[in-house]
Amino acid sequence: MVTSVGSDVLRALADPLRWQIVTLLARESLCTTHLVEETGARQTNLSNHLKVLREAGVVETEPCGRWTYYRLKPQALSGLGAELTRLSVAAEETADTGRTRPC
Repeated sequence: MVTSVGSDVLRALADPLRWQIVTLLARESLCTTHLVEETGARQTNLSNHLKVLREAGVVETEPCGRWTYYRLKPQALSGLGAELTRLSVAAEETADTGRTRPC
């Protein structure tokens, strides 16, 4: 079963803009200005999405002068990946054995 932490991450990643942000941050750390340029989103909208990602533990921040850089936390995604792999294995076993709960 996906843990509450995993479900928080899933909820955070379910939004298309947040998924785009995570995809961009997987390649490099970026500041809000870079993310605005890459996504075309407004800065205030982007800041709200980054807050959701921070609260879910998906990204972390690093101050750099006047800017704040955002970086992906790989352990958040690898933990979710492990949970999804466990679900996939269980689903395959269920399909292979034809396991059904009787009514």
